[in-house]
Amino acid sequence: MSSQQKATFLALLAVLFWSTIGSAFKLTLQHIDFLNILLYASLISIAVFFIILTIQGKLSCLRKLTKKDILHSAFLGLLNPFLFYVTVLKAYDILLAHEAVVLNYVWPITLTLLSIPMLRQRISWKSLLAILISFVGVITIAVKGDFGAFQFTNITGVILALVCTVFWSLFFIFNMKDHREEVSRMFLNFIFGFAYTLITILVFYDIQFPSPKAILGVTYIGFFEMGITFIIWLKALKLSATTAKVANLIFISPFLSLIWVSLAVGEQIMGYTIAGLVFIVAGIVLQRVVR
Repeated sequence: MSSQQKATFLALLAVLFWSTIGSAFKLTLQHIDFLNILLYASLISIAVFFIILTIQGKLSCLRKLTKKDILHSAFLGLLNPFLFYVTVLKAYDILLAHEAVVLNYVWPITLTLLSIPMLRQRISWKSLLAILISFVGVITIAVKGDFGAFQFTNITGVILALVCTVFWSLFFIFNMKDHREEVSRMFLNFIFGFAYTLITILVFYDIQFPSPKAILGVTYIGFFEMGITFIIWLKALKLSATTAKVANLIFISPFLSLIWVSLAVGEQIMGYTIAGLVFIVAGIVLQRVVR
C-alpha cells in the first residue's frame, strides 16, 4: 500500500468516525445533560492524549512549556473544547439531530468570513456568491422548507448551531499560529476545557453520575470525536501528497451522518434537510474552487 493509499484509508476512517458523532450526541443526551457530557468526554479525551503522548515518548514536550504557551492553551481551551462543545451540544439538545448535523457544516463559510478581518484576506464576488448559496441552505433548514410562511420554527437551536461554527473557526485561526507539538497542545487545551466545564457545572448546575448508557455515550464521544480521530486525521494529512487529496473527503461526512441519524436515532430525514445540505455543500465547494 502506497503512502497516498494509506492517507486515503486513514482519512476515510476519520470521516467514518466523525460521521457517527451527531447520532452519538443525540443518543447520549437522552441519558445525561449537555454539560456533563462535555465534562466526562473531555476527561476521556485527556486520557487518550496522555496515553498517545506516553507511547510516542513526547511527554517531555510538556516540560518545555513556557508561561506564554500555557496562557495560549488556556485561551484555546476556552474556545475548544469549552465554548464550541457547550454550544454544539445544546444545539443538538434543542434541534432534531439531522438539522444540527447539517448546520454544523457551515463552519468553512464562517471561517472565510472571519478570515477577512482577522487574517486580512480579500474575498471575491464569486466567494460572496458561494456564501449566499450556503446561506440559502441555512434558511431552508431554519424555516423547515416552508418559505411561504417564512417563520423560524426553532431560532434558538439554529443560532446555537451557527454560533458553534464561530467558536470553531476562531479556534482554527488562532490554532494556525501555534507551532507547538500537536498532541501535547490538544492535551493541554482539553485540560483547560475540562476545568472550565467543571467550574461552570459546580456554579450553575449539578454533577451527574452517568448511567451505564451515558458512560458508553461519553466514552464514545471522548474517544472518537475529541480524541483518537484527531490523531488519525493528522496522520492522513502527513502521509498525503497534498492536503486537498484527503481534505475534500470531509464532504462525505454530512451525508453519512444523515444515514447514521436515520438508522441509529430513528429520525426521518426530511426533504428540506437534504435540500439545505445540498445548498450548504455546494456553496462550500464553490468557495474552495474560486478561492
